[in-house]
Amino acid sequence: MNPQNLSEMANSIADFFAAEPVRADAVRGVANHIDKFWEPRMQKQLRACIARGDEHLHPLVIEAMQRLGIPA
Repeated sequence: MNPQNLSEMANSIADFFAAEPVRADAVRGVANHIDKFWEPRMQKQLRACIARGDEHLHPLVIEAMQRLGIPA
């Protein structure tokens, strides 16, 4: 999948959960959504984008991905 599309999708998820009054709940919501609905291949691509620093990602996305284990 196109890295820009992945980052846009991830940022949309983060924008939704950013309304949570407690940051930890927002991070957990983003992490849970990505874990539940994104296939491992998409998660791996998103991690690669974060590692390269080549996409503008919402801070909640970066924090959520740090919470998730690396998919098999």
